[in-house]
Amino acid sequence: MLTFVATSILYVCGFVFLYGVIRLAVRHALEDIELRRVQAARAEEMAAARDHAMLQKHGFLTNNG
Repeated sequence: MLTFVATSILYVCGFVFLYGVIRLAVRHALEDIELRRVQAARAEEMAAARDHAMLQKHGFLTNNG
């Protein structure tokens, strides 16, 4: 009987622990996704600014006469 009780307690604690680990992993994954989204937006803005500056400096590349 003691073995059954100990096994049941460990079984329940294992699921609680697993739930916590999965929840922590999902939270970190969502934070990473948000960080990468911000970095991608920043990179896109920097590329657009770099292209705009390059075209202002070298206007002959635009084929606008």
